[in-house]
Amino acid sequence: MSKKIKQMQMDALAKTFDGVRDMVVMSVSGVDSLVDNKTRLDLLKKNVHLHMVKNSLARRVFTQLGIDMGEVWTGPTTIAWGANSVAELSRTLDQAIVRSDKFKDKVKVKTVIAEGEKVPFAQALTMPTRLEAIGAGLAAILGPASAICGQLIGPAGQVAGQIQTISEKPAEAPAAAPAEAPAP
Repeated sequence: MSKKIKQMQMDALAKTFDGVRDMVVMSVSGVDSLVDNKTRLDLLKKNVHLHMVKNSLARRVFTQLGIDMGEVWTGPTTIAWGANSVAELSRTLDQAIVRSDKFKDKVKVKTVIAEGEKVPFAQALTMPTRLEAIGAGLAAILGPASAICGQLIGPAGQVAGQIQTISEKPAEAPAAAPAEAPAP
């Protein structure tokens, strides 16, 4: 392959992966083309993209992009990216490919890159998605605030209830004055 062709491929890879900070690097081999195509189409509906790369060119491109993947550049390499977060991407791939009977012993996850840093696949599966992280943050903020509101409103509600009960009681007639005793 000429240097010009290699440079064109590297430029295309750099353009494709520019700004991508979350990805899963896999080794896929021995997969039927029909199964592969159907899986790619199903994943594309979930906004997950797959791209098979040439190791030597991809190593150079990712080094230029500032992402060090270490020793993943042996054997066939397929990179998956997309979805809303690395957790959602990992869960989707785990369900659609890694645990699928169609891909049994044909797919191996090499590494996961989260925000440019290597992460074990098992950890990526347990990481919160973007929405889960936002929900946890809101719960952490709103939890103590709702407890304080409850503590402020509780006693005030009790006092208001007692006042209402007293105001709803029928007014008692004034007690009759005791009869005066005759004067001696």
